[in-house]
Amino acid sequence: MAETNPHHSPAEATATATALQDAWRVVVLNDPVNLMSYVVLVFKKVFGFDETRARKHMLEVHEQGRSVLWVGGREPAEAYVFTLQQWHLTAILESDETG
Repeated sequence: MAETNPHHSPAEATATATALQDAWRVVVLNDPVNLMSYVVLVFKKVFGFDETRARKHMLEVHEQGRSVLWVGGREPAEAYVFTLQQWHLTAILESDETG
């Protein structure tokens, strides 16, 4: 019979596994530097968006100050944020509490 560790309960292990699987949002914030056409180009290149979808997100950034571009696991979300920052966009990672 396997011995259980008195310091770690199965509930703690489940909570840790669940936390790692939580959804994360890739958010682009408005900035006074980048041209709208450039932002559309980046969204198309990084996410594979078509022109209509890329323009929709660009307009959200321009008019509302932010747009959620992608929701998913933490590691790919971090990679998207890093890539967007390399394109000189202001991108952040947020926990998706609704996910």
